[in-house]
Amino acid sequence: MKVIVDFCLIPMVGNTSLTPYIAECQEIIADMGLTHTLHAFGTNIEGEWDQVMDVVKRCHWRIHEMGAGRISSTLKIGTRVDRPQSMVEKVDSVRAFLNNQRGEN
Repeated sequence: MKVIVDFCLIPMVGNTSLTPYIAECQEIIADMGLTHTLHAFGTNIEGEWDQVMDVVKRCHWRIHEMGAGRISSTLKIGTRVDRPQSMVEKVDSVRAFLNNQRGEN
């Protein structure tokens, strides 16, 4: 089953910057070959259910290996079985709707 998730991982560490941890997760996701988009408060990931859940698990393990004793994550999961739809298509659909509403071409 295809899935699109919004994944936010927050290591409970003393540093205010989480950049090294987020960058490590981005590498893990890329290495798994999954389509993903980093945004200000997390990462959207799309792919097969088992692969995406494996990425979440791998990110947790790696961040623990980097010294985070505790991690808090949020995961929003969307599935669709009536037709395939990518993250790009979802965003493009809303943008096209807005352009039509404004009378833009």
